[in-house]
Amino acid sequence: MKDNPRIGIVGGGIGGLTTALALLRKGFHVTVFEQASQLQEVGAGLQLSPNGIRVLFGLGLEAEIRAACFEPEGKEIRLWNTGDSWKLFDLGIGAQQRYGFPYFTFHRNDLHQILVKAVEAAAPGSVRLDHRFVGVEQRGASVTLAFEGQPPATFDTVIGADGVHSKMRELLFGAGPATFTGIVAWRGVIPAERLPERLRRPIGVNWIGPGGHVIHYPIRRGELINFTSVVERHDWQIESWSSAGTNQEYHDDYPGWHEDVHTYIEAIPQPFKWALISRPPMPEWVQGRIALLGDACHSTLPFLAQGAVMAIEDACILARAFEEFDSVEEALDRYQQARIPRTTRAVEGAAANAERFHNPTLADPANAQAYVDAQWAPDQVVDRYEWLFRYDATRVPLDGGRA
Repeated sequence: MKDNPRIGIVGGGIGGLTTALALLRKGFHVTVFEQASQLQEVGAGLQLSPNGIRVLFGLGLEAEIRAACFEPEGKEIRLWNTGDSWKLFDLGIGAQQRYGFPYFTFHRNDLHQILVKAVEAAAPGSVRLDHRFVGVEQRGASVTLAFEGQPPATFDTVIGADGVHSKMRELLFGAGPATFTGIVAWRGVIPAERLPERLRRPIGVNWIGPGGHVIHYPIRRGELINFTSVVERHDWQIESWSSAGTNQEYHDDYPGWHEDVHTYIEAIPQPFKWALISRPPMPEWVQGRIALLGDACHSTLPFLAQGAVMAIEDACILARAFEEFDSVEEALDRYQQARIPRTTRAVEGAAANAERFHNPTLADPANAQAYVDAQWAPDQVVDRYEWLFRYDATRVPLDGGRA
């Protein structure tokens, strides 16, 4: 870029901080504004497939990531009532050999803290806390951000990475349609020592059944087990990750499910629940010198394990666009052209998995075997995941048509 623009980022989550770090590594001036008084993520797990790890390693974080993560040996499918299992795919050495990078699972806060420290080390004082974003004004080649109880700040360009409830998205494009899916999600983090040895296997497991599914995997070097599940119900429509439920209510949502599922549920110190809200992919992310990023523009149902990874890819592509093109406007346009087709496909793929995981056919053991064999046949698995894992955000041409 001919000039070195001053870049403001609204939101200090994984997407915003990865964007800040990617831009700082390329020599840009960045300031991040976060509404919270301290930088920490909720206590939940996340999965980072090779397409995301490639970006983070490229940002110089390999040692920190390997010290904090867990590397599962593979993934498997289990049937809700019988516990019968099928291998989904190999990970570990297999992922490294097949994709060039590993597949890791994380406690979300561990990854968040790695990013916080890296950004602060690269540009001390560049993250501003207690800045609740409330307004934005574009005038000529400048963008001014307004905050509650804080002075305004002006930049040459601004990135809205303020999450699923994005104020930036609302101000630029309107609130947009949001529809309750009829699905409620549960989550909990279990100290591994609370579980019997047989339930601490070094793999990711996806239980599938009529009207719901369950996912669990080790995190934080295997010290914890992340346990997340969803169930079709209509009586809870609060979209918040911090609404506490009870273990008994959790048990009641999974009648007839295998005893292993209930052993995990009973071991959760404090389960939380939230309603899953569906938002259609946005056809445009940029207005003037402002662009959206991550959940602010392509929030997804958590059924493909790509939400955080898509934001990490966004960050890489955006930083590359600022480096490769001559003007802010062209960089932002190339960024959205490169990312919208891929993130839209990911959002649609996650939605398709809801029907796949919850199919009524799974209620009948006589039909479940044939259903799983068909839906998770090797060619089906390749079709659903290879295009995700092989993507290289550090090299893909920024021509808007490659996914």
